[in-house]
Amino acid sequence: MEILIVQILNSIFQAASLFLLAAGLSLIYGVMRIVNLAHGNFYAFGAYVSAWTVGAAVALAASRGINLGVAGQLVLLPLGALAVAALGAIVEPTLLRPLYRRPEEYILLITFGLLMVLEDVIRLVFGGTPLTAGSIMDAMGSIPIGGLLYPAYNLVVVGVGVVAAIGLWLFVYRTRFGVILRATSQDRRMAAALGLNVGRVYIQAFAIGCFLAGLGGAVVVPAQAAVLGMGVDALVQAFVVIVIGGLGSLEGALVGALIVSAVRTAGVQFFAEIELAVLYLIAVAVLLWRPTGLFGRA
Repeated sequence: MEILIVQILNSIFQAASLFLLAAGLSLIYGVMRIVNLAHGNFYAFGAYVSAWTVGAAVALAASRGINLGVAGQLVLLPLGALAVAALGAIVEPTLLRPLYRRPEEYILLITFGLLMVLEDVIRLVFGGTPLTAGSIMDAMGSIPIGGLLYPAYNLVVVGVGVVAAIGLWLFVYRTRFGVILRATSQDRRMAAALGLNVGRVYIQAFAIGCFLAGLGGAVVVPAQAAVLGMGVDALVQAFVVIVIGGLGSLEGALVGALIVSAVRTAGVQFFAEIELAVLYLIAVAVLLWRPTGLFGRA
C-alpha cells in the first residue's frame, strides 16, 4: 500500500509539471494557431535561469553568513518563468508576427530554428554542466508514508499545479481578458473589426504560454537537474499530452498530463522496457478514435 501511494504521488507530481508545459503550448495554439516547436526549450530556459538564480543567491548569502532559508529560495524560483515570459514577449512581434500571413510551414521552420538557437544560447550562457536547485528539496526534507519517506517538495509542486489549473481556468473563462482571448481565437478579423488590439493580445497570449512553460521548468529543478537536451524530451512528452487531450484545449492538457504521467509511472514500475511504446500506442488509439483528441474540436 505504501508503494502504491508513493507511485500515485509521483504520478501527480509529474503531471503537475507536464500540465504547465502542455497548457502553455495549448494556449498559444488555441489563440494564435501556432504549433510552437521551441516551447520545450522555453521550458529548459526557465529551468536553467531558476537553478542558476537559486544557486547564486544561496552562495552569496552564505558568503555573508546569512542562511537564505527555504522560503527565500522558493520565492526565487518563479524568476525563471518571468524571464521566459519576457523572452516570449520579444520573440512574438520580432520573429513570428511577420510570418502570420505565410503558410504554416514557415512558422514551423522558424520555431524549429528557434529551438536550435535556444539550445546553443543555454549552452553558451550556462555551460554544459547540469544545474540544480536541490538545496530546496534537501531543506524541506521528507514526510513518512508508512515505512517509506517521500520528498515534501513534491507536494509543493502538486499544489502549484492545482493552483495553476484553477487560476488558468478562472483567467480564461471568468475575466474580461479571457473573453478577449477566446474571441480572438475564434475570429481574428472580427475581433480586430470590433476594435480589439489583436497584436497586443497575441503578445500577451504568447508571453503567458511561455510563462507557463518556464514555470514548469522552474518547479522541476529542485527535484532534477537542468541538463542540455531536456527541452526536446519535454517537448515530445508535451506533444503526446496534447495529442491525447486535444490541441488547444486546457481541459485536455490537464487530462492528458494525468494520463501520460500515470502511464509513465506505472511503466517505470512494471514494464520499463516498453514504457514509451505503450505511451505512444495510447496516443495512436486516441487519434484513431477521436482525431481531435479527447477534448479537442475540429
